[in-house]
Amino acid sequence: MAGTLYLCATPIGNLEDITLRVLRVLKEADLIAAEDTRNSIKLLNHFEIRTPMTSYHEYNKIEKAYKLVEQLRAGKNIALITDAGTPGISDPGEELVRICHEEGIPVTSLPGPAACITALTMSGLPTRRFAFEAFLPRDKKERVRVLKELREETRTIILYEAPHHLVKTLQELFEALGNRRLTVCKELTKRHEDATQTTLENVLKYYKDIEPRGEYVLILEGKTFQEKELEARMSWEEMSLADHMAHYEAQGVEHKEAMRLVAKDRGISKREVYQALLK
Repeated sequence: MAGTLYLCATPIGNLEDITLRVLRVLKEADLIAAEDTRNSIKLLNHFEIRTPMTSYHEYNKIEKAYKLVEQLRAGKNIALITDAGTPGISDPGEELVRICHEEGIPVTSLPGPAACITALTMSGLPTRRFAFEAFLPRDKKERVRVLKELREETRTIILYEAPHHLVKTLQELFEALGNRRLTVCKELTKRHEDATQTTLENVLKYYKDIEPRGEYVLILEGKTFQEKELEARMSWEEMSLADHMAHYEAQGVEHKEAMRLVAKDRGISKREVYQALLK
């Protein structure tokens, strides 16, 4: 029988956050696939885990995945760990999981730390609906496209950023999204953990004089539905009422129904639309 791929969540800072189940699986597995073996050996040594380890990272994620699948087919159980947090979230682990599913290899995930969820729950911003964006793309064109999409996002937005790119990213967010509320989380679960509620404008002023340090998670409020409705109404108001009517009638909407839709878009009464059309 084939072995199982275990996705093992490891601490994002505080080593006490590792679960008993993860410790057991790391000890019992035949092999541990780690994103950075030099980093992971510190964790394994701390918990006296002697399981053999191999590297699985961004630059060998496809070729190495098939080699790991061969071992899984042979009945070996493999534990996958990332540098910190839950494997498969914005890291090469997602490719190994995909290939395992394609090859019929069992996959299971052992719950544990994830920086995005940790930051979201302590942010003070709405948590029912959220969009996880991880790191913004480095490619300029793709970055502009993503920022344009985020401008219209109504869910709470989660972003990761490194300290040396933080100010540039905050500036781009301010220019693309306007002065949104956000919570800046850094060094999560570590000694100097901090979560500060602020605005994009204020945080940019703050980092003019302070050098960013540590790993950051940015939690931004989404655009409210009221803002979207107001913007839509303003865009309609730039169009003549006759053109607005023509927009709906060209789609086969009957005249009276088109008047109702125009009135709703503009936040006016149907009677006002009728009188304006008479003029």
